[in-house]
Amino acid sequence: MKILLQAITDRIATKKGMWMTLAIWLVVTVLLAVFAPSAKDYEVTRIDSLPEDAQSVIAQKKVDQYFKEGDGTPAILVFQSTEGKIAFKDLENVLKQIENENIEGMEPVVSLSSLPPEAAAGFFSDDQTTALIPLSFHPSLENQEIKHATEQLLAVVEGSSNLNLYVTGPAGIATDSLELFSRADFVLIASTIILILVLLMVIYRSPLLAFIPLLAAAFVYEGVMQLLGIMGSAGLALSRQTISIMSILLFAAVIDYSLFIFSRYREELKEYEDKFESMKRAMRETGMPVFFSGGTVLAAMLVLFIAQSGDYRNFAPTFAVTMAVIMLASMTLVPALFILFGRKSFWPKVPKVGDAKVKTNSFWNKVGRIVVERPGMSVAAISLILLASASNVFNMQYEFDTMQSFPEDMPSRQGYQILGDQFAKGDLAPSTILLESSKTVTKEEQESLRKELAEQPLVSNVRINGTAENNRVINYRLTFEASPYALETINAMEDMIHHAEPIVDSSDVEGKLYFAGETAAQVDDRSINNQDTVVIVLFETLLIFGMLMVLTRSFKLPVYMMGTILVSFFAALGLGMFLTQLLFDIDTISNRVPLYSFVFLVALGIDYNIMFISRFQEERKKHSIKKSVERAVANTGGVISSAGVILAATFAVLMTQPIQLLFVFGFIVAVGILLDTFLIRGVLLPGLLVLLEKDQVNHKPFSWSRD
Repeated sequence: MKILLQAITDRIATKKGMWMTLAIWLVVTVLLAVFAPSAKDYEVTRIDSLPEDAQSVIAQKKVDQYFKEGDGTPAILVFQSTEGKIAFKDLENVLKQIENENIEGMEPVVSLSSLPPEAAAGFFSDDQTTALIPLSFHPSLENQEIKHATEQLLAVVEGSSNLNLYVTGPAGIATDSLELFSRADFVLIASTIILILVLLMVIYRSPLLAFIPLLAAAFVYEGVMQLLGIMGSAGLALSRQTISIMSILLFAAVIDYSLFIFSRYREELKEYEDKFESMKRAMRETGMPVFFSGGTVLAAMLVLFIAQSGDYRNFAPTFAVTMAVIMLASMTLVPALFILFGRKSFWPKVPKVGDAKVKTNSFWNKVGRIVVERPGMSVAAISLILLASASNVFNMQYEFDTMQSFPEDMPSRQGYQILGDQFAKGDLAPSTILLESSKTVTKEEQESLRKELAEQPLVSNVRINGTAENNRVINYRLTFEASPYALETINAMEDMIHHAEPIVDSSDVEGKLYFAGETAAQVDDRSINNQDTVVIVLFETLLIFGMLMVLTRSFKLPVYMMGTILVSFFAALGLGMFLTQLLFDIDTISNRVPLYSFVFLVALGIDYNIMFISRFQEERKKHSIKKSVERAVANTGGVISSAGVILAATFAVLMTQPIQLLFVFGFIVAVGILLDTFLIRGVLLPGLLVLLEKDQVNHKPFSWSRD
């Protein structure tokens, strides 16, 4: 691999190779932009996270099989009066107006006047200021079409009554999400570009050094979006959430690798007059580390293919394609662009042959000397900080109600909140329990099972919701006392599922119970997420550890590198949660956040360790352990710290997104990257090398250079 990679980069570092590389990238990008569809054309707001064999998925299929009227996309119309109680006749009149509008794709609205008085009263809150009406849209409707139908609904209600209408439920959430992300996508990309441009200008004070990496990122972004569009046209579901994180990863990684390359290029320009020779020398030393850095991220994303959860598995193809293009660009496009501009890239501080490669009074030069002189104290101090931060992991609390992740002013969340305040919290998402029997279930047996279910912990109400197959299939509607997404409710449902057979036996009924609905889905989701977390963490750790062994041709160095990164991850998670509660009053997180954070922090954080260790091994050809550590810290400190600040700030842009999951994830990753940049790579890992590595006679460490 080393020989092949150096052959490619050597060829690019020629005048002909540079122009050919730039021409190929330009032509391919233009062709993709003109003829390929964009990923935006295939974005969806929601991915089916549960696998087909999950118990709740199987149960829902059974429900749909026997009770076909539930096939559409459900919605809940929440009416609230601005002037006291809602009159029955006024609401009935509004519903008739909606029916008369003949809104395309909307199923018939329930007629309150045709219901018994007791049943009709159930649609009103106790104080009669609020009413809920279930609604369904035809399953063939896309989110954009549902959004148009919803807008028509709102217009009818506004024009025919003084009632406020909130559309919630799956249909309302989908259309609101569509609106939110249409604005958020522009904010995300614009904020990312502006932030990176400003930081590069402030840190390096060179217009071209700020422009070149962003130009490379623009080529990569356009190419990736069109390639994902092709995959989307072939059937790949592209989650908006995944695309948002992918965009951040793309810009962050391209900038990171560009900085690593330009930093070494600047060093070589101080030794060689020719800009082509300088890049050839630079890529011989940084090519393999940068390639392996991208490879660790790519490997981390490919591991997600083994996940059971659709949320994680959806990351794999999207990020794998992204990282493959980034790695290709880092080896070809980025060097070619820097060669094109040559020494002018660094204007006004143009490097000249004979200039000092590292300032002896630089910040990182001083840090390197301190760590080498006092390694024990340095390691102990940083370890205490990291362990204290990591201890907060034990205080983490998870939030399973996805609605709490949306902005408070989102209409579907407002309607959802009103329902929770005005009606029983369990009515927000009732559970469906299906009994499937091989023989007819008598009325007495149906009632016996209903009573048995009603006696289960935290159950508020159970009623028979229908029968099918000549009374061989019984549909029960079950509500809990607390919110269907509350932790105690999920635990109660899990216990009920585990005791399904004893419940049936106690009722003297033959058959099998199936549990469907939001709470049952949360039980499966939590179990699958826990399994995925263990499996992915284990596989990813072992895979990256193996790659590091290949890179370093050592066993001990990967132990130091992976050990420090894992400690850093737990510290970032603990410290990040402490700060989100302190600064943003967020005390619960989605159970997706820890694994999201692990995948990105380990994959990206190891990049800085790779760059440092690669330089350390290069210096060991000429110097002792202590001198090599000192020089490696001094030579890599500036570029890694600046890259870390930019990478952390880039992920922090996710805090502009309208979903709390992305907000917390972006913040925790930003915190973790800063810990990796300044504490792990700058102090802890160098200190461990001084303490644990020993000088050997005739030691000839591995180098990536052929010279």
